[in-house]
Amino acid sequence: MTAVVPSPPPFDAELGAALAALGDQLPPSLTPEMIPILRQGTAGMETISDDDLRRDGRFTVEERAVPGLDGDPDGSLLICRPAGVAEAAGCLYHTHGGGMILGDNRAGIDLMLDLAEEFGLAVVSVEYRLAPETPHPGPVNDCYAGLLWTAAHAGELGFDPGRLIVAGGSAGGGLAAALALMARDLGGPELLGQLLICPMLDDRNESASAVQMEGLGVWDRTANRTGWGALLGDAAGGPDVSPYAAPARAADLGNLPPAFIDVGSAETFRDEDVAYASRIWQAGGRAELHVWPGAFHGFDMMAPAAVISQDARRARFRWLNRLLNA
Repeated sequence: MTAVVPSPPPFDAELGAALAALGDQLPPSLTPEMIPILRQGTAGMETISDDDLRRDGRFTVEERAVPGLDGDPDGSLLICRPAGVAEAAGCLYHTHGGGMILGDNRAGIDLMLDLAEEFGLAVVSVEYRLAPETPHPGPVNDCYAGLLWTAAHAGELGFDPGRLIVAGGSAGGGLAAALALMARDLGGPELLGQLLICPMLDDRNESASAVQMEGLGVWDRTANRTGWGALLGDAAGGPDVSPYAAPARAADLGNLPPAFIDVGSAETFRDEDVAYASRIWQAGGRAELHVWPGAFHGFDMMAPAAVISQDARRARFRWLNRLLNA
């Protein structure tokens, strides 16, 4: 007897209209054969320039080569610091999204700069090697190497090393969660918080939301299988996946920095993200969870003017304000 798949939650009206307007530019189902095409870029999604990063002189911008981890090649950090101040209020260490297969350290950084501008923060965005050319642990090791360098050079970069926050969306959210686990398990650096925006956490791809949303929205179950397969190969979904690859695999979510987690109700990652927040609470930790009704994956980037997108961004601002002023 074939199992009945429940109907998916309806999209928010504004977001549904935005999704329809995207048409075929962003199909929900991505296959391995599509990776080279997607890497060529999409019209309207060009790389942000240095001039845009500077925001009319409010930030200074530089790229810095830093040593890799355990003999890995050097990596690159994009460093944006508030101009004209002796010391930033802290640092957002940014890991970009892209399903582990796409993107660079400029992808999604404008959202980080919005937060940084509000609170006087520096932003350090890491360039990590992509799958499938570089499978696990290469990408997360690149991110951890950059995090270690950033913490060690906090004085040079002009921020208190005790005010370092890992942040990212989608695959970047999963990498940020993995960095929090690695920092806890491997002796630092100490993190003030983790900002996880619709994070990609679980390679098993079997949740009710993954099944519900197949073929719908942005980044469906097929796309998720493509991303995890690129990163983990045949190990994806099996018994021996590291929590530093898929943080949902961690047996213990205790002693982690305070987390902000948000996700849409109409996206693949809904249930794994809700479960992750619940497990942090069960371990005695601090997590703030928002499930935005009718929101698809990456909704606030693709439809920033929508009311619910504005609500989501304000919630992140409020959490960060409480964290920095506790």
